[in-house]
Amino acid sequence: MVNDKGYYGEFGGAFIPEMLYPNVEELRRCYVEVSESDDFQKDFRRLLKDYVGRPSPLYLAERLSEHYQTNIYLKREDLNHTGAHKINNTIGQILMAQRLGKKRIIAETGAGQHGVATATVCALMGVECIVYMGEVDIERQAPNVGRMKMLGAEVRPATSGSKTLKDATNEAIRDWINNPEDTHYIIGSVVGPHPYPDMVARFQSVISEEMLWQLEEQTGKEDPDIIVACVGGGSNAAGSYYHYLNKENVRLIAVEAAGMGIHSGESAATSVLGTKGVIHGSRTLLMQTEDGQIIEPYSISAGLDYPGIGPMHAHLIDTGRAEAISITDEDAVKAAFFLARTEGIIPALETAHAFAALDVLEYRKDDIIVINLSGRGDKDLAIFSKYFDQHE
Repeated sequence: MVNDKGYYGEFGGAFIPEMLYPNVEELRRCYVEVSESDDFQKDFRRLLKDYVGRPSPLYLAERLSEHYQTNIYLKREDLNHTGAHKINNTIGQILMAQRLGKKRIIAETGAGQHGVATATVCALMGVECIVYMGEVDIERQAPNVGRMKMLGAEVRPATSGSKTLKDATNEAIRDWINNPEDTHYIIGSVVGPHPYPDMVARFQSVISEEMLWQLEEQTGKEDPDIIVACVGGGSNAAGSYYHYLNKENVRLIAVEAAGMGIHSGESAATSVLGTKGVIHGSRTLLMQTEDGQIIEPYSISAGLDYPGIGPMHAHLIDTGRAEAISITDEDAVKAAFFLARTEGIIPALETAHAFAALDVLEYRKDDIIVINLSGRGDKDLAIFSKYFDQHE
């Protein structure tokens, strides 16, 4: 868990421009007290239940289990309103922003799911919303761009660097520096300066909170043997691990994007290729040159196309508490088609990486494996359609 200075071991902290210090310090001082207050929790739980549709089901995937000769349960975050886990965090943060008196919301997005979730809660609350998105991602995630605009958000393209998630985050931070007084930045993952990684993990922890009683209800025990989740920044993984972090009997599997191959030069496998450094306000593992310049990541999935990971995950992997697996584009696409045709569920490309891990993961026949099905694949159909001939 994070300490009072925002560190998970040697990862974390708050490396921020002076202009942002008042905003970040205000949030740091009050986020725990505000979010744990009865008033906040009443609003948060009500919206999660009546608006988001929680609890999300825990589903025993019988045909998938039969194929892999083990017991595979899917935590169905894809069934949330907006189609992913991202809405859990944006509900929490819009309530936080209201209590801080912020009237303008900015966000970054890669795959677009966080952008849609942010635009959704801003529409719900009648708040101005600006979403920064890489020019490349705007093109490859066009359905989500349309959804954001339909919801009334302004989508601003990031045209520098690789024109993907890293660059969208850079632009959002620049905006925040220029508008510190009235603006709250809803960061979409467990990245950024403290308290964001911890705050986002707390809002996403509803995932593992539900898993405890759902597993007890279905299997007679609340602990699975293995939890598998994809990791870019890592908010869905943080949420599914949260209540199991101190349970050493539960294996935590973090699945990253290997792109065209870990050592191909077109990869986002940070745990293998990364070294310790600072990105977007925290010390973590990131892909960088010897002199500290960011190496551009690559993944077919926009949500995993990020050169770092959240400091919580860097610490879990560095200490051996979590195991990292890297999955290529090809294997992720193959896993997506297999899930679709085995269970009738089309996963997001990000989530497909987690399913591909089943082909390399070591497990026993009587194990209980929970995969966090973090998002649905509607947004990726244009990409999947390029592979239809290969998977007829």
